[in-house]
Amino acid sequence: MFKRILVATDGSTLSKRAVASAISLAAQHDADLIALTVVPRYATTYFDGAMTFSHEDVARIEKQWAERAQEMLGAISTRAQAAGVRIKTAAISSDRVADAVIAASKKHKSDLIVMASHGRNGIKRLLLGSETQHVLTLTTLPVLVLR
Repeated sequence: MFKRILVATDGSTLSKRAVASAISLAAQHDADLIALTVVPRYATTYFDGAMTFSHEDVARIEKQWAERAQEMLGAISTRAQAAGVRIKTAAISSDRVADAVIAASKKHKSDLIVMASHGRNGIKRLLLGSETQHVLTLTTLPVLVLR
């Protein structure tokens, strides 16, 4: 039924369960899996809740976030391959999570999006419940939301 499944993840406990479900679903349907994480950009104004750091410090912080995202995607890739699932991974840097998820689903010609109902809070957030709601509202694809 499904040929390409995109799973959006932020590494949270709930998101990890969504990844496990997406891997299982991809294996059942012999579908390709695209694992996506959206890496936020560091807030640069007081209005966005930022502390002021030098450009070098901001670049270092964003690099650390990107490296953690790649490590997480590598672990997902290993799990998917062990289950016999073909997988691609993508880390996108964006402040607009829902838009990035929808754009990735179009780019990869996905026919299903899988994501958790909510993610982390605070500075570590990558996906938020409101982002899931935005994806549900803005996409024409089916979305499997896991709680």
